[in-house]
Amino acid sequence: MKRLILTSSSGVGLTYIGRADMVVPLIFRFVWGPLPTSHHLERYFTGRSYRDDPEAQWSDLVPRSPETGLAHKQLPLDWFCKAYGFDLIELWFDPRPNDQLQLVWSLDYLRSQSYMGERLKLSLVDFDLLESGGARLRDRAVRAFDVAEPDFEAGRMAWEAYRAPTPELCFGLLGRELPRLPFLTPAMEHLLAELPSTINGLGATESGLLDLIARGHNRTKELFQPGGLLETRVFDQWELGPLLEGLGSGPMPAITGLDPKLATLAPHDARGRNAAYRRSRPSLTEFGKAVLEGREDFRRHNPIRRWWGGTLLTNEQLWRWDRESRLLIAPD
Repeated sequence: MKRLILTSSSGVGLTYIGRADMVVPLIFRFVWGPLPTSHHLERYFTGRSYRDDPEAQWSDLVPRSPETGLAHKQLPLDWFCKAYGFDLIELWFDPRPNDQLQLVWSLDYLRSQSYMGERLKLSLVDFDLLESGGARLRDRAVRAFDVAEPDFEAGRMAWEAYRAPTPELCFGLLGRELPRLPFLTPAMEHLLAELPSTINGLGATESGLLDLIARGHNRTKELFQPGGLLETRVFDQWELGPLLEGLGSGPMPAITGLDPKLATLAPHDARGRNAAYRRSRPSLTEFGKAVLEGREDFRRHNPIRRWWGGTLLTNEQLWRWDRESRLLIAPD
């Protein structure tokens, strides 16, 4: 029986342990920045490339196969699976919010792909793929079930909710029973907690950064290290930098001590930005201390323009999250 695993970039280690004949890691980060367009997402799976088109395709992270070589390059994924006779397509996505978003996007897309859709199994991965070694990935028993029409519908509903121009539909998911997608509701709550708080105007990760800095952790290696002191399930280490910079900019910064060069470096200059982060020694301003203690609201004094799924957060359209009551608060 020929198996293909569809997973996130966190599951790239599955490529080397023999659990499937081919592993296809998806590269999208849906928790940061504007969402890719529907056209872009569809072209990702169809494998079509155009002259001078830099967009990624599903095959970009798939190495040469002993059986098929590089035949998968620039082909639609569904067509390739049919041509090479894959009997089983397994979905491996762990509980992290970005993985769960990739899962519901995949379900929404694969619903219309007849060959793959009829051979799908959803593996209930209840552990962190990225932090699991090869032996654990190879030997761990993972429960799986056939994907049915209600599962496709749940994926479509959740993906449409996250793409909506307000977070209201995502908030509505918290009250729904989704027994076949057990990690989706907790993931949505983690995502909603990244909306500005009703108390201090910061998301959960921003508040965590301030708390660590207040406790004397002033080196970005400590703040950004995966699996380190900062307990965040949402953002990766490349997304924490812009969050930290946001706390140190604006009319009333909450932190000081960031390297001034960060303000002049291009966003894609990873090498220069990493060096600037290493030179930084952040500390809280008096205003930052007041924000951390809940005596000041960061967003009442500083601008915001940030995407949360399909929602563009601005000071005029500022959706907030009440962490104590677990309620979504609409803009004033």
